[in-house]
Amino acid sequence: MPQDAFTLRYVIKELDNKLRGGKVSRINQPEKDELTFFIYTANGTVKLEICAHAQNCRLNIGENEKKPPKEAQSFCMLLRKHLQNAEITGVSQPGFERIAAIEFDCKSDFEQARRVLYCEIMGKYSNVILTEEGRILGAMKTATLESGAKRILFTGATYRLPDPQDKADPTDLAALEKTMEGAACSDADFIASRITGISYTTALDMEETFSSSATAEDIFSYVAGQYFRPCVTVRNGVPDDFKVYSTRPERKDYPCLLDAQSAYYRYVLQKKAFEDKKRKLEHALHAAEKKCEKRLGIILFRLEETRDIEDVKLKGELITANIYAIERGAKQLKAVNYYDENMPEITIALDERLTPAQNAQKYYKRYAKLKRTAAALAVQRKDTEDEQAYLASIRCSLERADDILDFEEAETELASLGLIKTENQPKNKKKESPKAPFRRYECEGFTIIAGRNNMQNERLTKGLSERDIWLHTQKYHSSHVAILSGGREVPESVIKVAAEICAYYSEARGGNKVPVDYTFKKFVKKPSGAKPGFVVYTDYKTALALPEKHSELAAEE
Repeated sequence: MPQDAFTLRYVIKELDNKLRGGKVSRINQPEKDELTFFIYTANGTVKLEICAHAQNCRLNIGENEKKPPKEAQSFCMLLRKHLQNAEITGVSQPGFERIAAIEFDCKSDFEQARRVLYCEIMGKYSNVILTEEGRILGAMKTATLESGAKRILFTGATYRLPDPQDKADPTDLAALEKTMEGAACSDADFIASRITGISYTTALDMEETFSSSATAEDIFSYVAGQYFRPCVTVRNGVPDDFKVYSTRPERKDYPCLLDAQSAYYRYVLQKKAFEDKKRKLEHALHAAEKKCEKRLGIILFRLEETRDIEDVKLKGELITANIYAIERGAKQLKAVNYYDENMPEITIALDERLTPAQNAQKYYKRYAKLKRTAAALAVQRKDTEDEQAYLASIRCSLERADDILDFEEAETELASLGLIKTENQPKNKKKESPKAPFRRYECEGFTIIAGRNNMQNERLTKGLSERDIWLHTQKYHSSHVAILSGGREVPESVIKVAAEICAYYSEARGGNKVPVDYTFKKFVKKPSGAKPGFVVYTDYKTALALPEKHSELAAEE
């Protein structure tokens, strides 16, 4: 993204026009490197976001309010103390730096002061610093000489701008002409390396605008605002960047740069929220899968120990059969195994301290214990394997998720298993209905719906009519898909589309033809005590379907 001095120059101009004369009504710090100012203006309340995150540093007009932490951070408390109810008298750009200086007129019953909030939009060096008469009152990220920093950013220190770069100022035509004098080429590489405040991304835009080689006058006029068409560029159907000006045909134009920036970051932050949520859920799921795998390994090991259970029983029976031939104190018995048609002779170890009858009972007791252990382990093995299958179905729903809505009930599932923590819900508060709708499609006058996760799958199947058609991939985890028939005969063409959607939202998405079973809902049953989304079905037919999303048929719920 082009968060260079050039782009920030236009952001600041628009912010100055929007915020000048506004009063600070509220300040929050929802994240350690993010601030939110609620500013009351003549045109309503404006939410200014100031982010010092290395990857998403920005000054931006926000839309949705993040929930602040229960306890405000110290820098947030400092800003509230010094800027609450203050009036914004201007937003400016010192020199041609990646810095926005927000000036405040602070009045109260006890004081009157002018303070400046410096917002340094500098990638990993981004910071927010509050000053009064050039002295630092506080900083989001402090720095001292002991820490190896080039600038002192500590309470009481004098605030200084970063050292200037040895590059030409693009707002100075004479400096530009001097820098470019004798240059063989003024392409993107030259502009980005020799002219201050212009990123390589912006330099590429200049190169495209001026057909590879720009003059000093071209660059000067570009920076001065003669080329202004705020837009969000698009690549492969998704937002790629926001620009002050672009000649690319794949773009969406906006009336102002703040609108373009907001649209771009709306996509970026939604994508980040999606990836963060997915990463969190996958991490919890992976931990559960590893725990389950370990438990199954222990069970299988213990089952291996019970493998000789029938041999133990045999030895007890042979001791009993030869009990009168065994001398007291004998250490072993050599007996013919008459249970084997070959009648081999086997050696049975005896406890010389026990009588022959007691030795027989010892083997019988061991047999009974092994039998009980084997039966219990068999149950544990089935339960563990069922849990593995259930976790695999949750993983499948996470892997095929398209947006953050797909995670809502998956998160509830993981919380119910004790794998993640969620905020405590008040006891008197009724359980809210799920927010995420089913995936919905319209095809030839029929509605096709698909679940996003196990809990949705269960709710979807439960709500169907007896003659609705239910679909699920054969031998693979997938969404439950249904065709709402309305009592009508469903044509094969609609079943084909539904099967393709079902194949797409399955763990076989990357395959070729996927077998998809379909039947009437009346033949679908959930076994008692089964996990959410688990069903058995009969009287079905199978269709081979190519995985297809069918976005063109998607409809709003």
